[in-house]
Amino acid sequence: MPLLPDAGHIPTTEELAEIDAWFAAYDGYSARREIERMADVAVFPLNLVSDDSQGNGAAAQWDRARFVETMTQVMGGGDEDITFESTRTPVFLSPAMVIVFTDSAMTAGGHTQRLRYADILIKRDGAWAFQTMLQGGWGDNLR
Repeated sequence: MPLLPDAGHIPTTEELAEIDAWFAAYDGYSARREIERMADVAVFPLNLVSDDSQGNGAAAQWDRARFVETMTQVMGGGDEDITFESTRTPVFLSPAMVIVFTDSAMTAGGHTQRLRYADILIKRDGAWAFQTMLQGGWGDNLR
């Protein structure tokens, strides 16, 4: 596969720091299971792209209520925090659009799970918010 020529937006140090800060805050909400706060930094309807247990691609749009309901169910109501160790690679399409690829290790209750996913964030009124989530294995929840 040929490499694409340099294209898109070359982020400034400040823009990269904004993305790092956004994910630090979001990971904190996730770690504390603050689902409503997670929803506060999303743009609804939220696009989700995944695959299901049958190996088929799946896509859906969720409103805020569906996001909160599903994430509450998935993340459970445990008392211990969830920890994340993540390596992120942002690819800016413009100063207001970025795709962020993440390799992460999530630990909860002594069990660690490795994750690979991507998020599309957009900047509105000076603040970043996620608009699309891409991750394998969620397709059965998208029906």
